[in-house]
Amino acid sequence: MAELHVVELSASTIVAVNNMSLKPGQERFLAPESYAIAATVVNPATSWQRVVMDGDEVVGFVSANFDPEAPQEHFRSVLWRINVDADDQGRGVGRFAVEQLLEEARSRGMDHVNVIYEAGEGGPETFFTRVGFTPVGETEYGEVVAEVRL
Repeated sequence: MAELHVVELSASTIVAVNNMSLKPGQERFLAPESYAIAATVVNPATSWQRVVMDGDEVVGFVSANFDPEAPQEHFRSVLWRINVDADDQGRGVGRFAVEQLLEEARSRGMDHVNVIYEAGEGGPETFFTRVGFTPVGETEYGEVVAEVRL
């Protein structure tokens, strides 16, 4: 594995991000209902989207939002999405992406980062727990809200 680094999502990386593969069954955990609803009101100026590169190869994607004015508290500092290509899972790419996100949150003066996910066998809960998120509640749709305090 070459040195991991993040770059902004751009025209030169978006096709590779869209073509990343998932392991069987992971697709059902990609977009909780609350994300679809909140995405209609996200301010592009507060969105943070980065591509994780291993050398010159796209291996992951992380998207977050930092908006202290968001109407729902759990959307003010939130990890929207993290995807790691199926062939690159288990190599520390996801942990690296979360570390970069937390560093960005600190630089913006945030005191925590939330993530919202659907619980279920094969879902992301184990990963989020391993990288420091602790469940703190549920959305109105029954999804888990977890946070990392900074």
